[in-house]
Amino acid sequence: MKHFNFGPLHFQASTLTLVFVFLVLIATVSLGVMAVRRSARPKRTGSLEALRFICVAFVCAMLLGPEWRTVQESDLQPEIAIIWDGSLSMTTEDARRPDFIEGTETVIKREELVKRLRETEFWKAFEADDRNRVTLSSFDSSPEDADPIEKAMSGTNINAALIETLESGQNLRAAIFIGDGDWNIGTSPVAAAQQFRLKGIPLYTLATGSEKKVPDLELASVNAPTYGIVGENVQIPFTIESSLGRDVRTQVRIRSDTGKERIKDITIRANSTHYDSLLWRIEKEGASTLSISLPVASGELIQSNNSRDFVISGKPESIRVLVIETLPRWEYRFIRNALSRDPGVKVDCLLLHPDLGKGDGPDYIQEFPEKLEDLQKYDVVFVGDVGVGDGQLTTEQADLIRGLVENQASGVVFIPGPQGNQFTLDYAPADEKDQFDLADLIPVELDPDHKEGFSEVVETPMRLTPEGGKSLLTMLGDDESQNEMIWRGLPGFYWQAPVIKAKSGSTILAVNEARRNSSGRLPILVTSRAGSGKVLYMAIDSAWRWRRGVEDLYHYRFWGQVARWMSYQRNMAAGERVRLFYTPERPKPGEFVSLAANAFDANGAPLNEGVLQVDLTAPDGSIKRIELAKKDGAWGRFTGRFKVSQPGKWDLKAFIPDDPNASIEAKIISQTDAIEKTGRPARFEVLKEMANVSRGRLVTPEKLDELVKEINALPEPQPLVNSIKLWANWIAPAILIALLGLFWVGRKLNGTF
Repeated sequence: MKHFNFGPLHFQASTLTLVFVFLVLIATVSLGVMAVRRSARPKRTGSLEALRFICVAFVCAMLLGPEWRTVQESDLQPEIAIIWDGSLSMTTEDARRPDFIEGTETVIKREELVKRLRETEFWKAFEADDRNRVTLSSFDSSPEDADPIEKAMSGTNINAALIETLESGQNLRAAIFIGDGDWNIGTSPVAAAQQFRLKGIPLYTLATGSEKKVPDLELASVNAPTYGIVGENVQIPFTIESSLGRDVRTQVRIRSDTGKERIKDITIRANSTHYDSLLWRIEKEGASTLSISLPVASGELIQSNNSRDFVISGKPESIRVLVIETLPRWEYRFIRNALSRDPGVKVDCLLLHPDLGKGDGPDYIQEFPEKLEDLQKYDVVFVGDVGVGDGQLTTEQADLIRGLVENQASGVVFIPGPQGNQFTLDYAPADEKDQFDLADLIPVELDPDHKEGFSEVVETPMRLTPEGGKSLLTMLGDDESQNEMIWRGLPGFYWQAPVIKAKSGSTILAVNEARRNSSGRLPILVTSRAGSGKVLYMAIDSAWRWRRGVEDLYHYRFWGQVARWMSYQRNMAAGERVRLFYTPERPKPGEFVSLAANAFDANGAPLNEGVLQVDLTAPDGSIKRIELAKKDGAWGRFTGRFKVSQPGKWDLKAFIPDDPNASIEAKIISQTDAIEKTGRPARFEVLKEMANVSRGRLVTPEKLDELVKEINALPEPQPLVNSIKLWANWIAPAILIALLGLFWVGRKLNGTF
């Protein structure tokens, strides 16, 4: 490539291009001379040929890549910019203290290392003899006066910080970035490093922290329910992440603001994620702040992530249950007793005896609730050995039960019997696939060849599945280990309903330990969801035998937990005229919350004429009103959704606009994991790539002296050269078009004379 210039006008071209341009110009001149000699009007022809030569010469000049360069000399000293990361990740305690920094600690926080490096004033060597001037700055993703929520939502944008340094710098000679390379918002900092390279400014990265995760136990998440029933247990799942190289036997402690606490012994495997849960009994009505924590293990370097706080509300219980049965078998009698003696449950029984007629006495009703306003008050419906037919349920009544579950978040418990009446719940015509019946809610496939069920000669035990061992439904002990021992000691059964397998999407909690088929062990306890409600199928009718030797200890607890678990969502926010429930319970910012509601008129009937609105009050105080969509049907069901735009407490008020007294309020707590994480390994690979791209270098604090020497050896910044590429400017084609147009007009005029 040949370079030459005429003052500020610079050209560059290859030898081949120069030869080509020379030949074209010689050929143009030769042809022009020949044309003038042969022309009858040599002056006019000479002018046209001169204009042709100018056009060709202009094109040839553009082929040589002309640039107009001006040099701007800086009267400022060369600048060295030092910028350090002040974000939350820099609080991680995994930085090794260099020998030249005084102290007794071996490992310190990354931000502490940066602070001590600054205290050494290592940049003074750059300013010696007035060779350079040093500018110091830091960046943080959140202001100092930001509240904890704002800090949790903030992140690290290294790219923006470097671009700002590059734009604000004057006569930059080099830049030093001190940090861990952990960026989580914005563009990759490598993009900024490329800008440094284009301007010939090397970017040096001074790494802080460790490339490997420090030994730590982190309480990563707590997924507690939003509310619980006063005096009852709630299950609080949690997740612990371990980066320790050994197994740890420790304790998880949960403590309330009143001082009550509970402890659970756990074993956390080395370098693994541990999922577990704790049972907590709600003490009082209203909101309570709970703290879950684990002690600092030997060798653990970070203590700040060993605890989490959350809020859970206590509510008084008032659960309405409807039990429907035909023959008063033992299971029915003991379920009725268990629910009748539960102070938090109001039970109604409908006994459809095939020979003696309807049952009578305390807790009995004589007719199935035909009106929606009468049926909708039930939170849970128990369907025993009952089907559709004479003296039992009608198809309309079965459809009402299905609608109650799907549209009003009630629960249904199927407890089949040896009569096999539940097979008649499949009453929809087989050729009408769009028709649904109550049997569609049953979460298992029934065996039509054995309608009477399976009888066992000897007592057969059931076994909890892994899901059953953790479910609140089957939690008969105070913890999982005790619960497993209790279930193993429970009396077995002698009869099981004819089940083939569980349907897709259902959850098996317990199985028959002795009987199996091609699909595996026969399921005993199976749960599933149906619309807004829940379904439980129990394939045995001898849970009453669990009273042997312990009276009502486990039997009453089990059925009480069933009633509460199945009515949980329905009672999230329940009033006389409006009931509101939502998922997820603890959404994260950016997620959508699905709202479902039931509204009733003054007579208690589902609201079918009118609208239901919700006022949303965000954590910052802003209010937004949305209108829920009315669903088809006669259940007074409304649905909608909104996006959680910020963390904190969201207040919801659902109301009927025409009736200000018909309203209900609820609170949704939006919790978020901090975008900026502590305890993560430093991202040396990012720092190294930034340095390599900009032609700098990655160094560690131990080699700080080498960094100082290398930067001092850098040449002074070159004068700023402003270059205008004439060949790429829009003026070039404009001039060429003007010249060609003038030449064309000249040729036409020359031909007319």
